[in-house]
Amino acid sequence: MATSKDDLILISVDDHIAEPATMFDAHVPEKYRDLAPRVVDEPNGAQQWYYGEIRGRNLGLNAVAGKPPEMFNVNPNRYEDMRPGCYEVDERVRDMSAGGQLAGLNFPNWTGFSGQVLNQGPDRDVNLVMIKAYNDWHVDEWCGAHPERFIPCGILPLFDVEEAAKEVRRLADKGCHAVTFSENPAGLGMPSIHTREWDPLFAACSDHATVLCCHIGSSSKASSTSPDAPPPVAMNLSSGMAIYTLGDLLWAEFWHRFPNLRFSLTEGDIGWIPYFLWRAEHTLDRHNGWIQHDQPQGLSPTELFHERILVCFINDRVGVKLLDEFSLDQVCWESDYPHSDSSWPEAPEKLWQLVADLDPDVVDHITHLNAMRAYQFDPFSVRPRERCTAAALRAEATDVDTVTHVGRLADDTDRAAWSQMTGAAAAAAAAAK
Repeated sequence: MATSKDDLILISVDDHIAEPATMFDAHVPEKYRDLAPRVVDEPNGAQQWYYGEIRGRNLGLNAVAGKPPEMFNVNPNRYEDMRPGCYEVDERVRDMSAGGQLAGLNFPNWTGFSGQVLNQGPDRDVNLVMIKAYNDWHVDEWCGAHPERFIPCGILPLFDVEEAAKEVRRLADKGCHAVTFSENPAGLGMPSIHTREWDPLFAACSDHATVLCCHIGSSSKASSTSPDAPPPVAMNLSSGMAIYTLGDLLWAEFWHRFPNLRFSLTEGDIGWIPYFLWRAEHTLDRHNGWIQHDQPQGLSPTELFHERILVCFINDRVGVKLLDEFSLDQVCWESDYPHSDSSWPEAPEKLWQLVADLDPDVVDHITHLNAMRAYQFDPFSVRPRERCTAAALRAEATDVDTVTHVGRLADDTDRAAWSQMTGAAAAAAAAAK
């Protein structure tokens, strides 16, 4: 059990990949090769993913690991503008080791966090080919290169629920028990979770113990107030979409039909959750006379939350103080590498400040045991446990430079230009997710 920061075994349930330009080369059948997504050099010198005529999300969406804070608000425009660990798997592992992190679950980037872009092509058959190609690259190449360091997470053909269910089963056969799902599919013009349209998908996930991961921003929406709100407003409310997702899940009426179905809320933090659980119980107690919610699953909102929903945090001091409001098995840790909220490369130090006074068993559950159980992931079968601690990993990566050097931004003029791109750039980045 962890008795110091050096003893921590860190498994993140939220990191990201800035996918390499060659990712589809080995996985798209020859007849579809000309239709595969591609990276294009644009007139302004930026590199950009395109799927047919559909412009993907930014190449290096918020991939700012190792850069100074004044550069956090601008997305890298080319691969060479970010750390190789953002897009090269061997370098990612070196960065993880340098940061004392054993393993991570990696969400997609240019496709949108729930694979929106690959779901939007006009030909559904082609969309399905590309989604499967993405998943084969992710599971076989990215995660397969270092199976003890990555929890695989697939994307789904959300435009066809039966195909989505088939893909869950195919991925489970490949050892992948996490898929990304929209925090609010209705926000993408799809059926809401309160219909029965998603039942085949939910059944497949329940049957194979596959977790549906809802990352904030995966509905292509962001928490917002007034159009002229300054940048701090959007950043301060970044967890807002997770609140809406939790509200939907607590009152959904499908749970009793799928006894092993689990959802996760990603990058929403946890400190706000106990209040909304209290509010849910109050709603049931005070208003059920006219709401008439019959709780077909036989669980109160709080019981349902504890049993079926995973949550995570990076540096949520308030959430750690309220851990008694959660079950032992549902809270996980996240790094969010290479995004600006990430604690890399100082995660052991920052996390230990929050958990040093907790029972070591609680610390172990948060830092790795819950992730291993939820995603059927066993790194210790490949790598001896004593080589999985923060100290042991860092000892293997003493040569890693954790500063991201970007040559063409080296002078003060360029840095000043980047630092001035605040409000609009921040809003665009939030919307792009």
